[in-house]
Parts: sequence; structure tokens; C-alpha cells
Amino acid sequence: MNKFLLKGLISLIVIIFLWLMFVPIDPFSKEEVLFELEKGQGSRDIAYNLQEQELVTWSSIFRIYVLTVGVSGNLQAGTYSLSPSMNIPQIAEKFVNGDIVKEKITIIEGWTLKDIGFYFEYNGMYQAEELYDEMPELEGYLFPDTYWIRKGASLEEIIEMMQNNFNKKLEPLMESISEKGLNLEDVITMASLIEKEVQTKEDKEIVSGIFWKRIKYGYPLQSCASIAYIKGISQWRYSYEDTRIKSPYNTYLNYGLPLGPISNPGLDSILAAINPKDSPYLYYLSTPEGETIYSRTLDEHNAATVKYLR
Repeated sequence: MNKFLLKGLISLIVIIFLWLMFVPIDPFSKEEVLFELEKGQGSRDIAYNLQEQELVTWSSIFRIYVLTVGVSGNLQAGTYSLSPSMNIPQIAEKFVNGDIVKEKITIIEGWTLKDIGFYFEYNGMYQAEELYDEMPELEGYLFPDTYWIRKGASLEEIIEMMQNNFNKKLEPLMESISEKGLNLEDVITMASLIEKEVQTKEDKEIVSGIFWKRIKYGYPLQSCASIAYIKGISQWRYSYEDTRIKSPYNTYLNYGLPLGPISNPGLDSILAAINPKDSPYLYYLSTPEGETIYSRTLDEHNAATVKYLR
């Protein structure tokens, strides 16, 4: 073959190769395609699947590219959002960086395991019972926050993320907890009550002081939030019969803290549990408008109950 024709043919092959590598299938496409890169897959299977989903023209070009630039062993498993408007180097870069599709979940302060479980179920992630029936020991220790999780993440992965966040938030507070003669379980249990009882930072600190004082004086805490937890129903008021329900979580019948946390508290409530505010009060109530009314004596509290709740 004429050497000029050979050079021309080689140049043409190189041009085609570079075209297939750097020019997307459809540069103007707005389509997004979810692509699953499974753990343990090699570049051959990945390239084949890319071609099957019409994200590359020829699978061999992708494979040659990742082998040539030395990243074939660095392609991370996960679900990716790709487009026909992306070229091969752009797709490979996503795989190398682990730029997977992520979903946002928001866990609200004061949610119980049941609340979190049903949130997951409503969003089509898991059955609620997988959390609150099978992992009851997690109550109180899943830190409320906004999390970005990979699409298809397991329940165990999400729980680990939330517990790591809990540990990160609590680590700077452990010395203070120890210095005050407290333990983590009591702090989180107290914080879980405070979280459900009042809303503002100031009210949380005062109510914390009231609760610790009532424990010290041997008074029952009489937290309506504990009754709500037992019944699984949040009501404005609870009946006398409700307060007689036999349960280790009933703070009307039992003295001291309940058996364990009744919600997953936020940082303000945890800080309030550690740093209660001293006050002359032993009683409080919340009005239907959300205002907290404090009383020094039982007579004052009864009068406030008549005034604001009847």
C-alpha cells in the first residue's frame, strides 16, 4: 500500500477514534439517564452497558480510554446520572470521582423512630417496621439533620451516617457531661423529653432545670410527652386514665427519668439537658398558642391550668 495512503488511513482512524471519544452521541440532549455501576464490574462490562444504554457509540472506545489514562481500576460503584450530551472523558471522570446520584432526606428534631420509619416508607425507601420494630435501641441516638445519601443506600448505611453525625456532635460535650456527674443515656433521655415539651432555647433551659429539680426532690416529672410516646398519639391534653397507663415510660406513675429516650432530640435540647437554668419554678404548662407558663407552687399551677387550659 502506498505509504501516503497508509498515513492517510491511519490519520482517518485517529480522527474517528478521537471523534468517538470526545464528541458526545447527542451534544444537545437534555435527557438524563440513570446508570448503575455495580460493585466488582470490570471496564468491559461497564463499557458494554454504556453502549446498551446509548451513552457511548462504541464500547471499546470507552474501555481503551480508561485503560490508557490508567483509571480502569478506579471506577466507583453507584448510581450515576448521565446524559447522551456527555463525552467519554466526562463519563469516566464521574465514575472516578464517585459523583453518584444523591437524595436528600431531612430528619426533624423530636421525631421518634416511628416518625422516621414512616418518613422512609412514605418516600418509598423502606418499610417503617424495619426501623422501629427491629432497631428500638436507636431511639434518641439518630441525630436530626439534613443528609445527602446515595440513591439506593441501605437502611444500615443511613443509620451509620446518622449515628456518626450524633457522635460528631456529642464528642465536644462529653467532658462537660462527665464533669457534671451525668451519663450520656440520662442526658439524651432528658433532652428527648425537653424536645417534645417546649420549643424555644430559653424554655428548654428552664424546663431542664425544673425536671432535674423534680428528680432531686423526688417529684414525678409528669411529662405529657411521655404519655404521647406510650400511646403513639400526640394530643393537646391527656385524660387522668391516660396518666395511669402502666409503662416504664410513664413519668406520672414512675419517678425519675423514663426507661429511655422518647424522641431523637436536637442539639439545643441536648445542651439544655446538660446546662439547665436555675429558676424558682417547679411547674409549667404550655398554652394552646405555644406559650409556656411557669409556676412556683402547685396552687399557682392549678390556677394557671384553670386559666389557660379550661
